[in-house]
Amino acid sequence: MRVISLGSFDVMHRGHVLLIKKCFEIGSWVGIGLNTDGFYAKYRGYKPVMTYKERYDAIKAIFPEVRISENDQRDGSAKRIIAQTGAKLIVVGSDWARKDYVGQLGLNWDWLDSKGIGICYVNYTKNISSSEIKNRCLSR
Repeated sequence: MRVISLGSFDVMHRGHVLLIKKCFEIGSWVGIGLNTDGFYAKYRGYKPVMTYKERYDAIKAIFPEVRISENDQRDGSAKRIIAQTGAKLIVVGSDWARKDYVGQLGLNWDWLDSKGIGICYVNYTKNISSSEIKNRCLSR
């Protein structure tokens, strides 16, 4: 099965690595829809710490076999990336289970259902997050 995870991966940490590993446990092909710097800034209200290229290179250094596509919500790219890759499952951390993850991607459940695409929430890695790492850096 083809699976995909969409996100920013800024700052790359153990939880991201475990998420991508879980993608490979679930599927035989893994894609990443990596959020662009512009989309990140628009959604979060500030620029990512790592540039798109740095985040791309970090993922490829750990998982050279992963396929990475540029995700910039302005052009409906999440839908395009998912459709182009033929992914049948979107894998995301369980921290998104109570948020409008589908809406944040610019998708809706009718479109996902019509394409036979599901969402799998995998256990969130506790005690680590990009925000926590950033806050640690700021408090020094």
